[in-house]
Amino acid sequence: MTRKQRRLTLIGVAGAVLALAVGLILFALSDQIVFFQSPTDIAQKSIPAGQRIRLGGLVEEGSVVRSDDAHVAFTVTDLVSTIAVTYKGILPDLFREGQGVVAEGVVGPDGVFAADSVLAKHDENYVPKEVAEALKEKGVWQGAD
Repeated sequence: MTRKQRRLTLIGVAGAVLALAVGLILFALSDQIVFFQSPTDIAQKSIPAGQRIRLGGLVEEGSVVRSDDAHVAFTVTDLVSTIAVTYKGILPDLFREGQGVVAEGVVGPDGVFAADSVLAKHDENYVPKEVAEALKEKGVWQGAD
């Protein structure tokens, strides 16, 4: 075997091992490669209590309840299902009812989502892609295409 053939063989074997490793990683994480779960996804998948996830949807109109100790309770909906959310902390300036939101946290045994991070939309037209598609399917989409 010449020097060039050995080098090409080594590069080929290294490429195959790298491709196999990437394939195994993607297969292992296939359920976790999601930007967020909608309230319907959470209800259908029966996500176990205590599992860390991202919840995305629209803040339901009239659902935000603020207390004096920086606790906020609100409801997130995808217009099919809703889920109650609790959060302690300062909400983003752009957080308001009827707007898109993504919250990170865990679903409690009582079915209430305890968020430790809340992300709000970044401009007037932002709605998470999956939420926009769900709204378009229901015929209630009001954003720009």
